[in-house]
Amino acid sequence: MRFTKPLTLAISALLLSSSFVSAAPLETIDMQSYIAQSPATGAYQDIDWVTVSDIQKELPKHPITVGLDIDDTMLFSSPAFYYGKQKYSPNSFDYLNNQEFWNEASTGLDQFSIPKKSALKLVNMHLKHGDTVYFVTGRTAPEGQETVTTLIRNLFPAEYRDQIKPVVFAGGLEKEKQLKTANITMFYGDADADITSAQHVGAKGIRFLRNAQSTNNPMPQAGKYGEAVLIDSNY
Repeated sequence: MRFTKPLTLAISALLLSSSFVSAAPLETIDMQSYIAQSPATGAYQDIDWVTVSDIQKELPKHPITVGLDIDDTMLFSSPAFYYGKQKYSPNSFDYLNNQEFWNEASTGLDQFSIPKKSALKLVNMHLKHGDTVYFVTGRTAPEGQETVTTLIRNLFPAEYRDQIKPVVFAGGLEKEKQLKTANITMFYGDADADITSAQHVGAKGIRFLRNAQSTNNPMPQAGKYGEAVLIDSNY
């Protein structure tokens, strides 16, 4: 089949223009900037979003005692929990009732947990303010010597580490009691129980967002109890 000269020229022009299109750089999306915009849109618009700077401005001049949950708040610890499930109960969540898992979880497995940048920024702010910081976790206490306290303290400058108290293992149902005993006035956590426990003892509860890849499902509803939510706290 023979092409006419005009048709040949048209095809050549089309191919040439296509090559320029394919050579053009692809548009990329800065996902962190995209996520940062989410609070102002859609279903998130009614949430009381706060930044670390907002929280800092509301602090009294004198030091206070604050508390944080660990899993999905201070640490993205899903790698440790994923390991435990695969090892002890691949087809169920029975591993959460297995003391052997808890012995491993808090005596070394957190070397695979990832500190959340939002928590690092928040805790550093509180430490510089002179605040005492407790980490109150619903984990079952290990039978061996826990290593979580040292791991968390080492995330912060040496001059502030004495302000971080040994981790409190609340064993699931005692978190409210522990918050009251430690006289915690602000408590940060990702779970509903973190917020309600704080509110029940007269402390201010502030919600952390759970990372989308967390093994702890289903995701809780941020702002469910009228609490403030720390922006970008999912990472």
